[in-house]
Amino acid sequence: MAPIAVGDAIPDGTLAYFDDQDQLQSVSIHSLAAGKKVVLFAVPGAFTPTCSMKHVPGFIEKADELKSKGVEEILCISVNDPFVMKAWAKTYPDNKHVKFLADGSGTYTKALGVELDLTEKGLGIRSRRFALLVEDLKVKAANIESGGEFTVSSADDILKAL
Repeated sequence: MAPIAVGDAIPDGTLAYFDDQDQLQSVSIHSLAAGKKVVLFAVPGAFTPTCSMKHVPGFIEKADELKSKGVEEILCISVNDPFVMKAWAKTYPDNKHVKFLADGSGTYTKALGVELDLTEKGLGIRSRRFALLVEDLKVKAANIESGGEFTVSSADDILKAL
């Protein structure tokens, strides 16, 4: 399957997260993105070096700037379970705007066509690193990395597309 691209409609899918009352919730991507401008970005794994020290912090640091340009939701997706995503989110106490969403079985990652096979590294099937700018469910920018690179999917790259 070809990866999601500019002009495509994002598929719907259900992801999991813990709410402010520490209750496990399921949420539809379409319910978060319909009629809105959103950034959907994904990382190969929670707590991994590039994801934890560069990719996620960039979106947290640039969240106010993204919001000032009309972005209503900033969604971080990883093929991890919701308990891992909750623990990872807690390592960013200054985060006010990035939602951490778990794609535990990689179903949504597969629907987007962005699977990354890291079996040889003991990580199984994960997501390629990417950042999508989506307006009312349509992809306006699709910055999808090759392998484990981090060259086109930063918050700054999305800001350039706004």
